[in-house]
Amino acid sequence: MNIKDAAKLLSVKGTVTPEDIKKAYRQAAQQFHPDRNPSGAEMMKMINAAYDVLKDFTGEIPCSDSMGGNTEDDEENYSEAVNEALNNIIYLDGLHIEICGAWVWVSGETRKHKEAIKAANFKYASKKKCWYFRPSDWKSRSRGSHSMEDIRSKYGSATPVRKRKQQLDNCEA
Repeated sequence: MNIKDAAKLLSVKGTVTPEDIKKAYRQAAQQFHPDRNPSGAEMMKMINAAYDVLKDFTGEIPCSDSMGGNTEDDEENYSEAVNEALNNIIYLDGLHIEICGAWVWVSGETRKHKEAIKAANFKYASKKKCWYFRPSDWKSRSRGSHSMEDIRSKYGSATPVRKRKQQLDNCEA
C-alpha cells in the first residue's frame, strides 16, 4: 500500500505528524470495529495496513491531483466507500474476497451475483477474471499487464474470514 492510499483510508491529508496519524487511526478503528460493522474484520485489516505504512510518517501527504485531478467536491471518504461496498457483498455465497493493498478483489462464483457486485461499484477486470474496488481517482497506467500473482506479491494479500448473516444476527441479539 502506498502513502496516498493509506492516507485515503485513514482520511488524513495535508501536513501530518505521527500524532495526527495515530488519532486518525483510532477514529477509524472505532468507526469500523468488527463489533459495530458486518465487514469490520476486513476493514480493520485495511486500516491496520494503512497505519503500518503511515505510523512514522511526518510531512505532506501527496496530493490527489497527480493521479486523477480530484477536487474537494468529488473527493470521497475512501474508507467509508470501501466499507459500504464490502457490506453490500459480504453475505453473498460463493465469493472469494481478497484485499491487496487498498484494493478489494472478488472472484469465485461471481456470475450469479453480477448485478449485486456491480451495484456495489465494483468493476470487472477481464484479463484477471476478477472484480475490483479501488479508489475512485486512481488511474491505471499498466492497462492490466500485471497478473493477480504480481499484485499479491507487491501489495500483500489478506483473505477475510466471513461470518454468515445469521451468526452476526445472533451475536447482536
